[in-house]
Parts: sequence; C-alpha cells; structure tokens
Amino acid sequence: MNQSKKLTDGALLTSIFIVLLLVTFFVPFTSIFLTFVLPVPFIIFTARHDWKPSLVMLTAAIIISSLFATIFSLPITVMSGLGGMMIGTAIKRGFTAYETWARGTVGFVAGILFALLFTQVLFDVNIIDETNLMIDESVQMSRAMMEQFGLEEELLDEQFTLIEQQLEMFIDLLPMLIVMMALVQALISQWVGYKVMNRIEGRKLRFPKFHQLQFPVAIIWIYFLALIITLFQPDPEGILFIALQNVLMLAGFFMVIQGFSFIFFYAHYKKMSKALPIIVIIITLIFSILLLPLVRILGIIDIGFGLRERMKKKE
Repeated sequence: MNQSKKLTDGALLTSIFIVLLLVTFFVPFTSIFLTFVLPVPFIIFTARHDWKPSLVMLTAAIIISSLFATIFSLPITVMSGLGGMMIGTAIKRGFTAYETWARGTVGFVAGILFALLFTQVLFDVNIIDETNLMIDESVQMSRAMMEQFGLEEELLDEQFTLIEQQLEMFIDLLPMLIVMMALVQALISQWVGYKVMNRIEGRKLRFPKFHQLQFPVAIIWIYFLALIITLFQPDPEGILFIALQNVLMLAGFFMVIQGFSFIFFYAHYKKMSKALPIIVIIITLIFSILLLPLVRILGIIDIGFGLRERMKKKE
C-alpha cells in the first residue's frame, strides 16, 4: 500500500511539475512567478516520502522535461529538484522554519552552480568572462559618449578608473550574489510550499513572526574573524581577499536582517503600532548609506549580547 502511494504521488506530482515547467518555458512573463512554484511538487513529495524516493522522481522529471522542453530545461529542473528536496527533507524531519530555509538555500546554491557549470560545458560560455566583456563594452561606449561632450581626458580617466574598479568588485562578489539569489528562492518557494501543504494536508506549517528571528552567535564570530584577517591587508587580487569580501558582505547582510528584526521586536515589546517598524525600514533603505551601518551594529549587539533577553529580565 505504501509503495503504491509513493508511485501515485510521484506520478501525479511529476506531471504537475512538467506542466508548470512547460508553462514557464512557452508562456511569456510566467517564468518570473513560476520559478518559485516549480520546487513545490518536490517539496510535497519529499515531505511525504523522504529524499531517497525523491531522487527517483527527480530522475524521471529530468528525462521527461528533456524530451518535452528540450535539454535547455535541465538546469531549472535540477535546481528546482535539489532545492525542493532539501526543503522537503527538513519538513519531514521536523526542523524549524529557519533551519528549513537554511537547508533549502544550500540546495538552491548547488542548483545554481550546476546551471553555471551546464552553461560552461554545453555552450562553452564562461559567465565571468562574458560579464567582464559586457562591462568593458559598456565602459567604452559610455566613455565615447562623454568624450563627445568635450570633457577633459584626465577627468574621464579618473572617473572611469573608479567605475571599472567598482564593476570588478561586483564580479568578485559573485559567490555572495549566488547565495543571496538562493536565499530568496528558498524563502519564497518554502513559503509557497507551506501554503499548499497546509491547504491540501491540513498542516500548520508557518514561519515564526519576524520579531522572533534570532540568528546564531556563530555568525558574529565569522564576521569578526573575516574582519580581523582583512586588517593584515591580503593581496586584493588573491582568492583569500575575494573570499573575505564575500563573507563580510553576506554576514553583514544577516546582521542587518537581525537589526530589522530587533526593531520589530522592540515595537512588539512596547506595544507600539505595527506601522512604526515598517516606516523605520523604509527610511533606512532610503538613507541606506547613513543608516544601514547603524542597523548592522544593532543586529550585532542583539545577537552578541542577548539584548532581547536582557530586556525581558529587566522587566
């Protein structure tokens, strides 16, 4: 009976995935939304039957999608499958929503890396080289336009040197950007998966309130360790420097999220209007250069010194 249930669920959910994939490929403007829905069949199946039967489902989805949506569908199928399986496995084992999110992020990172490798091998297209080429062409085109307005060549050299350095830093931060993309993909797909499973299975899966978010203290140690190593001025062209910049940016992002979470916690704790923290976030994003570092410091204090627990004890 259990085996029959697996086969029925696998066939049904694989069919749903293939239909969603075909709509994504052949119906304009749907890919923006359906990209976050594609992992849901894998989430549901893995949450019901664990990861080993899900590997069979993923294999079947790869074969069928390659036949109906061509080989170009392989990267998105693998990414959806890996991310969905990681989220579903975490749900199966009863992990918290944020632990599930972290595992889903790992799955989507693996899927994105597979997509980049697939592009490199099949089409002989190196994303980094192509991006560098595009940047060079854009800079040269912009410089030519500026020269037509009669600007001094020395001033142009200084400005475009600075622009090129900033764009090169963007390339160096590609690993961090991949993780950020995976974070967003995992968050939205997990949220959609929760809604669908709650509806069809009567579960009560949900994310805790944002003001309850608490990242582990280890993030602070990682952040400060990377910060200390940068004081020894590693080679800006070396792999160590690039890795440190990615770690600092990613850890700093988590500190900012923690800081925003504390603002929501403080408003909830003091029974203030829910609109107040939202207004604070909007103002912070508008004046991000001035205010984001302060929010990051607030997040560091909240994690490192247990600010919330101290407030509760004082009460």
